[in-house]
Amino acid sequence: MAKAASRARDPLKRAIALLERVPLVDGHNDLAWVIRLDSEARGDVLRYDLTRIHPESDTDIPRLREGRVGAQVWAAYVPTDLPNPARATLEQIDTILRIEDAHPDVFLPARRASDIVRAHRAGKIASIIAVEGGVGLENSLGPLRVWHASGVRLLTLCHNGTLDWVDSATDAPRSNGLSPFGHAVIRELNRLGMMVDCAHVAPTVMHDVLDTSTAPVVFSHSNAFTLCAHPRNVPDDVLDRVKGTEGIVMATFVPDFTSEEVRAWMKPLREAHLRSTGGGWLQAIEAWEKDHGPRPLATLEQVADHVEYLANRIGTRRVGIGSDYFGVPTKPVGLMDVSRFPHLFAELIRRGWSEDHLADLAGGNFIRVMRAVEREGRRLRGIAPPGLGTVQQLDARPQAG
Repeated sequence: MAKAASRARDPLKRAIALLERVPLVDGHNDLAWVIRLDSEARGDVLRYDLTRIHPESDTDIPRLREGRVGAQVWAAYVPTDLPNPARATLEQIDTILRIEDAHPDVFLPARRASDIVRAHRAGKIASIIAVEGGVGLENSLGPLRVWHASGVRLLTLCHNGTLDWVDSATDAPRSNGLSPFGHAVIRELNRLGMMVDCAHVAPTVMHDVLDTSTAPVVFSHSNAFTLCAHPRNVPDDVLDRVKGTEGIVMATFVPDFTSEEVRAWMKPLREAHLRSTGGGWLQAIEAWEKDHGPRPLATLEQVADHVEYLANRIGTRRVGIGSDYFGVPTKPVGLMDVSRFPHLFAELIRRGWSEDHLADLAGGNFIRVMRAVEREGRRLRGIAPPGLGTVQQLDARPQAG
């Protein structure tokens, strides 16, 4: 009896038990890009072999299982300056589809919110496809419908670079928010029932999206600007608007979005490598450390601080988890890979979070948002035709570059 009571009090055991009862939805993971860059796999999912532990990286099937991940949003990420971005986006989507095809015993393709629940009941991981970076639209609304038909259910509007129609948080503005074409992108995403993701966009865009979208908005991997003044994080005036909606902000593990000390140390390095497409990022950090001293470390506890700040500011029903694991060992202490999600929940249990609030944080909030987006899509498709047009047509200005 004493041992049973001790187990019941153990925060980690309680966290694991919770995540076995409810699906944990992680809002962002760049595994497809990791496989693309891998020097041996070169984009070949089977050759990469997700069934084995990859100690050089952070994501594979054994550790997803250990981390009790119930649903994973996979990013079809394309850097802003990559040549042929439309083709590259389709290649990234194809990689995620091949992950699903290669491991049907592990991943259940999730194209509706109900699929997340169905996957969890079947003991599988729901696989949700996102596109990170609207550069692959190549300034036309048409590809949105092709992406949706291929299974994409979330679009992160841009990445680190500003596009002709949407300003990035980490680049010079071009439209002072969304251009007319950008507003049309939001309306078509709403009509399709695809989630609009405001991670990476400038605050002006956040406000424009909240003005335009008739469906709840997602911030798939962003923290609180008040705790860490990285431009990628969400400022309080935007959070206060999210509080009045059914949207969700998903706290991320990126160290310089989490720790103000890490942000200050990383700021000049980030600026120098803003559009890096990978490969040399770790080498750049190592070189920077030689001249500027060891890189500070973010911690699991600081991630929990962001979760609590967001929950206190906008309510526990509007917070989720969006790790942004992307294949490099620069994560907060305690959250080095996808096996570590239960440890974050254990920390929140130590801080007094109830199981109901933890269940919402784990996946309940994301599932609610996805269902609301689907409902709005069905409504709009009944009254609105497909959106058509290009930047040149809708913005009445020449394309940059």
